[in-house]
Amino acid sequence: MKPSLALLAAVGLMVATPVSAQIVAPPDPDPAPPPLHAPNGRWAAKTWADRIVLTPAADAARGAGVAWRTSIDQTTAEAEISQEIDGPLLGFDAVKVTGNTSPISNENGTAHYHQVRFDNLKPATRYVYRVKASDGWSEWIPFRTAAAGFEPFRFIYLGDTQNDILEIGSRVIRSAFKEAGPASLVLHAGDLVAQREVKVHDDEWGEWTEAGGRAFAMTQQLPASGNHEYVDHILPDGSESRVLGPHWTRQFALPDNGAEGVKDTTYFVDFQGVRFIILDGTSGLDLGGLGSQTAWLDNALATSTAKWNVAVFHQPIYTCARPEDTEELKAAWKPIFDARNIDLVLQGHDHCYGRVSNPAGADASRANSDAGLPQGPVYVVSVTGSKMYGLNDRADTQPVRAAENTELYQLIDVQERQLEFRAYTATGQLYDAFTLTKGDDNRNRLTESTESLLAIRRCDGAAGPDNRPCTAEIKD
Repeated sequence: MKPSLALLAAVGLMVATPVSAQIVAPPDPDPAPPPLHAPNGRWAAKTWADRIVLTPAADAARGAGVAWRTSIDQTTAEAEISQEIDGPLLGFDAVKVTGNTSPISNENGTAHYHQVRFDNLKPATRYVYRVKASDGWSEWIPFRTAAAGFEPFRFIYLGDTQNDILEIGSRVIRSAFKEAGPASLVLHAGDLVAQREVKVHDDEWGEWTEAGGRAFAMTQQLPASGNHEYVDHILPDGSESRVLGPHWTRQFALPDNGAEGVKDTTYFVDFQGVRFIILDGTSGLDLGGLGSQTAWLDNALATSTAKWNVAVFHQPIYTCARPEDTEELKAAWKPIFDARNIDLVLQGHDHCYGRVSNPAGADASRANSDAGLPQGPVYVVSVTGSKMYGLNDRADTQPVRAAENTELYQLIDVQERQLEFRAYTATGQLYDAFTLTKGDDNRNRLTESTESLLAIRRCDGAAGPDNRPCTAEIKD
């Protein structure tokens, strides 16, 4: 049911009768207003540790990394780690580990980021660690290393958070953790923050780490960088470019096994029979990093002995919002995905939901599924935060499922021969679900779920699917 004109007027929309047109974004103001800055030093560094984020090593069975922030009073990176026990003496035989400290200066003053890597860990083992600040140690934080070989597990996949991170996006992140149970990993498909669209950059990173809270410190995070992790940069000749923002390399202690020239934002992780390959579409599209990544991607898949291979990056091969697909990435990476039989490609950027199981379209995908024929890589785009884009003109035919004006999280269960994918709306309603079954020919058969799915969520002109105005902007 469409909202009343009075309701539309109450939220400040200019409405003509009858209501038909979907929202078109107004042009960016010139000059742009200054970004908002939280009052009273809310996101300034303190004398205790905050922004604690755990990441896996390349071999997640034997290593992990942790990054955190403190005031400048803490000048060294110090952590302690021990195997977890059932009693209270967690620090009895803890091992002290040191790492690297980097300063950062911004609207919230000068702070120190610290990173430590835990090496030579035992597979499938519970550990606890704590990190140092000038006021003392953090609490002991538990985590578990991956098994050395295959073992079933569940991971969470999240699209862009970007805007209204703490106000709105946090509920989706926290709901994902609540519903996932013992999730082993979280994958982020880029644009974790918005890079000064509305708020100052450091405030955004404070909101992002607060949105995940200690769950980000207990469950290992695999982030992909998006275009908003980069910041504007003016070259000596006056032309505009971009560089990776100062937070990325400080906030995440990532494996050092990525593509040459793009090592800060590309890497792979082997976790219990899955190789996760993280790519940087922004570098590939805008900064000359496509060739290096393409060769590295091919090698990462060629050398993989994992049962499943999953790629994560920001700009989608098949878009659910924009008029044109990301043709440069498609031309470079799709042939490799096809030749190497990658299983899942998880993306963001479009602020809508779309699942393409067959590039020929939804009907072709369902026909192959019904006939038990192999399907190639499954491409998914999803969004976690508040910023929404309208679906494009292919949304009714190419993706098997699509949605606009909808926040989602995804839970993926990994079995030895099956991979089960489920996408949930912010309120926990099942929106999309399918199973990939790997055959003896190493090809996947896709089975659509027989579970009851939520009705397709689309705007109807200016009316959104929640009996409130549509906020999904049309991309051109």
